[in-house]
Amino acid sequence: MLFKMAWRNVWRNKRRSIITMASVSFALFFALVMRSMQLGTYDQAYSSVINATTGYLQWQGEGYWEKQSLERSFSPNEEDLAKIENHPEVIDLVPRLESFALLASDHSDTRPGLIRGIEADKESLYFGLADKIESGHLPAKGENGVVLAKKLAENLGLSIGDTLVIIGQGYHGMSANGKYPVIGLAKLPNPDANKSTVFIGLEQMQELTGAFGQYTGLVLIPKSTDKLAALKTELSAKLSEGSEILTWREMMPELIQAMEADSAGGLAILFILYLVIGFGIFGTILMLSAERRPEFGILISIGMNRARLAVTTFMETSFLSLLGILLGSILSLPISWYYHLNPIQLSGEMEKMTEEYGMEPIIPFSVDPSIWLTHGLVVLVISMILGLYAVFSIYRLSPVKAMRR
Repeated sequence: MLFKMAWRNVWRNKRRSIITMASVSFALFFALVMRSMQLGTYDQAYSSVINATTGYLQWQGEGYWEKQSLERSFSPNEEDLAKIENHPEVIDLVPRLESFALLASDHSDTRPGLIRGIEADKESLYFGLADKIESGHLPAKGENGVVLAKKLAENLGLSIGDTLVIIGQGYHGMSANGKYPVIGLAKLPNPDANKSTVFIGLEQMQELTGAFGQYTGLVLIPKSTDKLAALKTELSAKLSEGSEILTWREMMPELIQAMEADSAGGLAILFILYLVIGFGIFGTILMLSAERRPEFGILISIGMNRARLAVTTFMETSFLSLLGILLGSILSLPISWYYHLNPIQLSGEMEKMTEEYGMEPIIPFSVDPSIWLTHGLVVLVISMILGLYAVFSIYRLSPVKAMRR
């Protein structure tokens, strides 16, 4: 009965109810679209940078990340290797041997670059490297050839079949010089990586640098990325001295700082939108309470329980908010879904700025259900808190004074 009365009371003044629902729905609409864009951008930035560089967890020689040198590469012992490989939360280990060197060709000046020794099958399986190959192929095991990032190949004036000259320093100070045929070109989503990366077979990299059996890092592929810190702590306790495990947050704190600074601005805008929602709902409650004071006075005087009247009024406010939340969610979902499938392409200064952070210049939207659930609940809680004003006014109401008005 109370439910039915509350629902009918919502539509007694249709204009007021529609205005209230519209204010809630449009404010929530802008909040959801903005947050969807923001979180989608963060997810894209994280995955783009993390997958192109460090991975989520990396097992390294002690102190390697502070001073990235082949001298701090490591050779894991069999016991430690077995402990990590057999851990139920670790899917696989992806070995890498990386070093910086000068790159040269007959068609351009010498350029610096990152030489990454890889196992092509694992890099393709977990990081989709094979999908980034535009022409040619990744080096098979034992194959003596290199894959160049597309922009690097353009800068060096190289194409498939040409020869790349590598000039660098290897393990324990030995020279790391060699000539390798270009067997493939890869378009990497990370702009910095696309300008500087050379992929070579792991065994060929170890031979080039003289770092036989050595790795600069073993990327751990976790079953879940939600509990990386706990997994790191557990695994680190099992390892012998001379190596360490780092999370991507420890290896790239500047990325987190940039995202947190941007998120703070977004939260400030959300706060303003919530104020708009709050004032809209509170204005409705004030009007409702003022207009219906005589009605409340009559109902109480003829014997209606104050608690029932308060619950009915509280339900009216909740219905208005729920309808506004539902409408705002329905309006925002198609837009977020469209730009999730078709990200906004940046250009001009915005493109340059995102490339400086090593991110792909696009703005994808997130369709994570938690966005709609979280902000819908926030608006509902705000409306329920404000709805208590009508409840308090009913309990403080004097029927005689209310009817005189």
